[in-house]
Amino acid sequence: MIAQRCFIAAMISLALLPFAAAPASGADDRAKAAEKAAEAGATAPMLRESITVDGKVILLGDLFLNVGDLGHVAVAYAPAPGERAVFDARWLFRVARAYRLQWRPLSARQQAVVERSSQIIERMEIEDTIMAALLEKGADPESELEMTTQLSRLHVAADVQATIGVDDISFDPRTRRFAALVSAPANDPGGRKLRLTGRIHPVAKVPVPARTVGRGDTIDKRDIKWIRVRADRIMPDTVLKPEDLVGMSAKRSLRTEAMVRLSDVERPVLVTRGSLVTVNLAYGPMALSAQGKALEKGAMGDTIRIINTRSKTVFEGVVTGPGRARIDLTTTHELAATR
Repeated sequence: MIAQRCFIAAMISLALLPFAAAPASGADDRAKAAEKAAEAGATAPMLRESITVDGKVILLGDLFLNVGDLGHVAVAYAPAPGERAVFDARWLFRVARAYRLQWRPLSARQQAVVERSSQIIERMEIEDTIMAALLEKGADPESELEMTTQLSRLHVAADVQATIGVDDISFDPRTRRFAALVSAPANDPGGRKLRLTGRIHPVAKVPVPARTVGRGDTIDKRDIKWIRVRADRIMPDTVLKPEDLVGMSAKRSLRTEAMVRLSDVERPVLVTRGSLVTVNLAYGPMALSAQGKALEKGAMGDTIRIINTRSKTVFEGVVTGPGRARIDLTTTHELAATR
């Protein structure tokens, strides 16, 4: 990366030489301007070591203070918007000598750093612009766009509109892949042009906890919100219907806005193993209550085994509420067994 930056800086310096080594035809005018400044007793030129420019060129007055009428002379091309260029002592001295400025670098390490001001177009705006173009190609508006090109933002000049345009785009509905040629600013022949690629993904709405749900807590309707998730990121056992969450008990702590799996929840346990259970018995027109001990846990509607604490007879009952169960008897033999 360091070698690459040094190479770029060297190329910039080479590209700027035509400005520093201006044609001899203007040498007399520069000499006269310099002599005029000296005769007027102007202060000696001083290097500005950190400069921000707006335009496409760097002026002599951007690099040096106290250059008089020479301040508006262009000596180099400015870096791209949002980027910077470093000019070393040797190059600066050549420029000063070319324009007969009474300036010498204090050391070989002296330099000037020029940065080009810019406006930023964020990645989200770029994606929105491409998605709008894809909709015209028949893409699903509920899809989510993913760019495979590594790009976080774009810089454009500070003196233009910070817009982005799609000059050309192709889209394959089968693979859902796209390739787009974008320009920034939009409709600017001299603007920056980029080729961006990516694909769009189907999106589904998934119910998730709107708050952290503790282990054993019962989930209420108010505890649910909907989020959009890429379909390829949804596990096969992910809860997709609200009825699979409402009224359920969390088997472990559930994080806010995190997808829930069916194995993460269960129906609330109303009867725990080893607890006493009030059993309602029905046989024809007769109904009576008895007490038993649960041999297993059960939620609403579960059929569990219950033991008669007196006769030690084991029978099955349907959980009807907290600590309660129901037995529908069909024979007098069954009725006797529960007593």
